[in-house]
Amino acid sequence: MELSTNGFNFIKEHEKCILYSYDDFDTSIPKKFITKGMPIKGTLTIGYGHTGKDVKKGMKISNEEAETLLKKDIKRFENAVNQIVKIPLTQNQFDALVSFAYNCGINNLKTLTADRTANVISSKIPLYNKSKGKVLKGLTKRRKEEQLLFLS
Repeated sequence: MELSTNGFNFIKEHEKCILYSYDDFDTSIPKKFITKGMPIKGTLTIGYGHTGKDVKKGMKISNEEAETLLKKDIKRFENAVNQIVKIPLTQNQFDALVSFAYNCGINNLKTLTADRTANVISSKIPLYNKSKGKVLKGLTKRRKEEQLLFLS
């Protein structure tokens, strides 16, 4: 399966687009632009939640680059859902799990879905609302919306 347009827009809406490198643990609005020498508590991030060794302190990108990174990143999470999840999925269930994996990571996707039915998976999605052990309001909201998408 592939992510639908609805699923793509769901991820874009929840990730937001920030065109400079920032600390994903930063709760300020707007997020602080992270430059050389500044400490980070979370993960250095840019665009629509893109992370990785290619993200550097002081980095800036265009809207087009952010969208390109998102599309590239999504492929990895589509592949993960297709390989890991052993139960048949509807399009909305697939979209919800790609969004979940994009935000929580592939290892958490494995834990969430391991030998579980769709009903159990759905009931467990809201439990993944913490970052560095701290419950975050934004993650609680996102998990609830992913659960609703999964159930629709």
